[in-house]
Amino acid sequence: MKLMNQQRSLLLTGASGFTGRHACNYFNKAGFNVTAVARENFNISNGNINIESCNLTNKDDVNKLVKKVKPQYLLHLAGQNHVGKSWSDPVSTLETNSMSTAYLIDALREENPSCKIVIVGSALQFNPNDASTVPHPYSLSKTLQVIIAQSWATLYNMHVTIAKPSNLIGPGFSNGVCSIFAKKIVEMEENKVEKVLNVHNLNAQRDFIDVRDAVIAYETLLLKGKANEVYDIASGNSYSVQELANKFKEITNVDFEIKSQLINQIEPKVEIIPSKIISLGWQQTISLEQSLKDILNFSRENR
Repeated sequence: MKLMNQQRSLLLTGASGFTGRHACNYFNKAGFNVTAVARENFNISNGNINIESCNLTNKDDVNKLVKKVKPQYLLHLAGQNHVGKSWSDPVSTLETNSMSTAYLIDALREENPSCKIVIVGSALQFNPNDASTVPHPYSLSKTLQVIIAQSWATLYNMHVTIAKPSNLIGPGFSNGVCSIFAKKIVEMEENKVEKVLNVHNLNAQRDFIDVRDAVIAYETLLLKGKANEVYDIASGNSYSVQELANKFKEITNVDFEIKSQLINQIEPKVEIIPSKIISLGWQQTISLEQSLKDILNFSRENR
């Protein structure tokens, strides 16, 4: 889907991460002039992509980066996305997720206020009108991130769009539940561990969307998203961890046992209907089953 010409520049943060690596290659192939940003230098196989290192929590560094690149588009993927780490270091999580967003948008306000911006939020955001519902510092940081982004859009008439993805899965180095399961199953296939898959709660419900479909959704928002709108990026289908484990069983020859710490705890189905992004022409193209096959094959190839 080559929608852009080579002259249009994209600043892509969090480029060394799970989603970032997929996004770098996709947007380069789609015709963007990609500048990939990470805290430290990293390697990427595509030589057409510009790589910049930047500490996004340093305002001066961010200003220098934006002045150098002068992007017409920003896809902000960078952040601290580990809930457990947010409990042990909440202030750093707030700084990484919230202040980096403020620095980036404000630098663009001064350098190129017409830049089209997509900020990637989280399905774990909470309702800011009721602080008693905040589940963890990570949720607070992502909620504040979105409030900052939308406030700048309103105050300075900037084109900021919010993407709100569900659980992203797919081939690549990830700490998500599907990748964790796949690594364990590969170890079982090689007879390195006992053939038991231990999970916390088999009844936990999740919406899963392939990271490759999510990246296409981000492109759709850069091109067609409305300013100050929030778009859910999801499959619209909910699966329990039990169902997920069973699907993995179907694509491996290992007959493993599934054990759960919580037996009778029931969770409601997750229902995320991505109607807004669908109305812009986006649609899911990769099934859950195909994603799991690709994840398992990636784990086999990178064991």
